Amino acid sequence: MPVLLDLARSLIIVNLEAIVNRKMKTSLSTAAALFVLCAGFAIPLARRTAAQGSELHVMVSDGMKTVVEELTPQIERSIGRKLVMRFDSSRNLRDKIQAGEPFDAVIITSEVLDDLVRQGKISAASRREISRTGIGVGVRAGAPKPDISTPDALKQTLLNAKSLAFNPTGASSVHTYDMMARLGIADIMKPKLMLDPEPGRPQKNVADGKTDLVISLIPEIRFFPGVDLVGPLPAELQSYVNFAVGVAANAHDADGAKSLIQFLTGPATQPVLKAKGMEPR
Repeated sequence: MPVLLDLARSLIIVNLEAIVNRKMKTSLSTAAALFVLCAGFAIPLARRTAAQGSELHVMVSDGMKTVVEELTPQIERSIGRKLVMRFDSSRNLRDKIQAGEPFDAVIITSEVLDDLVRQGKISAASRREISRTGIGVGVRAGAPKPDISTPDALKQTLLNAKSLAFNPTGASSVHTYDMMARLGIADIMKPKLMLDPEPGRPQKNVADGKTDLVISLIPEIRFFPGVDLVGPLPAELQSYVNFAVGVAANAHDADGAKSLIQFLTGPATQPVLKAKGMEPR
C-alpha cells in the first residue's frame, strides 16, 4: 500500500511539473511576442524622435542673415530640427567648405554656389534659387543723407566723403569696384577705402563715426543698428546679387536639408523676403 501511494504521488508531481512548464513556455512566448511587437513600434518612433530633435547645420551668407533669422522659428517648427547657423560672407563660407568644414545646407550667392556644385561639394539636383537684392549706400543714423539719385550725384558724394567702408570679401565688393571704375574715380577713392572682411564691421565703423559711408547689400545696411540706408545705387549703376540654397554632397542630414529648401522656396518665405528688401525668385 505505501508503495502505491508513493507511485501516485510521483505521477501527480510529474503531471504538475508538465503543466507548469507548459504555462511558463506559453508565458515566455507571449512575452517575447509582445517584446518584438513593442520594439517594432518603438524603433521607428525612436528614429522619428531622434530626427525631430536633431540639429541641422546651415551656412548662411550675411546677405541672407536678416531673412533667415526672422524665419528661424517657423523653419524649426516646420522641419522638426534646430538650426545651427554660421554667418559669414559667401566667399569666406566657400573657403570653409573647401577646407572640409562639415555642414548640411548652405545659403550663399548663386555664383559661389554654382562654383561649389562644379567642385562636387554641393548636390546639383538640390540647387534652388531664393532671391536677389541690390546694392545701397548707408550713413550713420541721424546724419544728413547725401544725394545718390543719379550717377553724377553719387560720384560727387563719393568724392566729398572722407572715407568709404565695405567688405572686400562681401557679395557686393566686385560690383563696388566696378561702379567706381565706371565713374572714373577708382584711383581717387583708393586712399579713402576702409576695407574690413569681418562681417558687419564696415557698418559698425559707420555707426561708430569712424567712416562716412558704407556700401553693401541693401538688407545689410537697412537693418543694421546705428546705420541709415540712404538708398539704392542709381539704376544705371545698380547690380543685383542672387542667392541660392543647396544640400551638401556629404550632408549628415540630407532629409532635413531638403525640408529646409522646400520651406525657403515656399510661399511662407516670400513676405519676409520682401520685407527685408529682397526680391523672391
